[in-house]
Amino acid sequence: MKKIFFLLLISMVILTGCEKEYEKPVITPPGLINVEINKSVDVSFAFTAEAGYKTASVIATGGSASVTTTPSTGSTTGSVVVTFSASRESGAGSIVLTLTDVNDKAGQATGVLNVTTVPTISVTQNISSNTTWETGNVYILEGRIAVVDGVTLTIEPGVVIKGREGTGSNATGLLIARGGKLNAEGTASSPIIFTTVADQILPGEIASPNLEPTVPGLWGGLLILGKAPISASTNEMQIEGIPVSDLNGRYGGTDPLDNSGIIKYISIRHGGANIGEGNEINGLTLGGVGSGTIIENVEVVANDDDGIEWFGGTVNVKNALVWNVYDDGIDTDQSWAGTLDNFIVICGLGTDHALEIDGPEGTMLAAHTVKNGSVKGSPVAELGDFRDGARGTFENIYFFNFPDPATSNGRGDLSLTGDVTLANFASGILNFANLQVTPASGVALTTIFRNGTHIHATEMTPATRTVGADKSAFQGWSWASAANQLIDF
Repeated sequence: MKKIFFLLLISMVILTGCEKEYEKPVITPPGLINVEINKSVDVSFAFTAEAGYKTASVIATGGSASVTTTPSTGSTTGSVVVTFSASRESGAGSIVLTLTDVNDKAGQATGVLNVTTVPTISVTQNISSNTTWETGNVYILEGRIAVVDGVTLTIEPGVVIKGREGTGSNATGLLIARGGKLNAEGTASSPIIFTTVADQILPGEIASPNLEPTVPGLWGGLLILGKAPISASTNEMQIEGIPVSDLNGRYGGTDPLDNSGIIKYISIRHGGANIGEGNEINGLTLGGVGSGTIIENVEVVANDDDGIEWFGGTVNVKNALVWNVYDDGIDTDQSWAGTLDNFIVICGLGTDHALEIDGPEGTMLAAHTVKNGSVKGSPVAELGDFRDGARGTFENIYFFNFPDPATSNGRGDLSLTGDVTLANFASGILNFANLQVTPASGVALTTIFRNGTHIHATEMTPATRTVGADKSAFQGWSWASAANQLIDF
């Protein structure tokens, strides 16, 4: 019996010594992969693990990486997928993948990436033939660029347009001349952004990585000009902000249905370059633009002049947001005859009036409607100045965060200026309806809403107000939303 046991023991020792020794995992990296800065790419590593897969880990240079897809534990072959997110700097990148088998043996391989710059195209001349600016690209306006009569510029979702620095006659901007068209249709997930070359923002980003939303005047702006009627000394005028030597700056005409294109989901930032004393470019200028034009979901941030200014025309605008401008938020002139529906104005420390409403300069006496808005004040801003025979209907607007006019040098009120304006208000040509306000503590409605306009106003708290903008229209795509500026609305 002892002999048998001894033989069995020897057999076990021999068998144990012959147990298979598994090799460490072998990983096959992919070939060179190109990826744009600030973009992500999935990278697949094939492997063989005789003892079976257990875990995988990764480190990266030139960006960040994480393991996103793995095989089942014990798998002897397969692939591991790593998602690599490139940094904002171009150059070489790498992914080092470590794979461990069930025997805790590790294999390692390195994947190499080339982080490339975003395609950038300089625009140096007026656009004289139908042109498309493509998704994923950055376009640099090297001067004042006009889309001339009979030509359409199409801008695809996600495009970033940057204006070169410059003032005076060298101020940069994009000008849609009469008869030209701009089809700039961004989306809620991929807006079109107009900004300055000083802004390091890239396609796919919403907030600037380096500029504050209070920095104005670094380029010009977007100007759209049409052939719709205006109320001025003549039927055709030269738009402010464009030198008279540039005939593409003419606007006005006799076609109320004129069509200058489609503008949706665009954000215009850091504009308002000065071309002369008191002559800056607005964030969005609409001169004689007709009702055939579609304008929806527009944001203007940190402009050195007005946010949006209408000079006559008949165009309607829906879902507009103006933040931190250094003159007026909403400015209307020359008997604009359209409607602004659903808007937000966020006044900054440089904002003059949230609303500046001017009357006609000629014999045409059309009026416009401004409705469903929320206006947040600042210590230096006025609710509104209605002047020079202002006309129109202003309804369902909520005002808050304005100072006491009695202690802020007259800031923080809504006033009517001039005998014609007062007469228009008395006769119903200038009409207010359902204005609501959360005033500074102890401030009476008659102190805020001057010249009898208080009869159309009601004091409300933020919780009880029943009018104002629908902020959901601006969620996700606007810089104001990304910066949490819509919390109060």
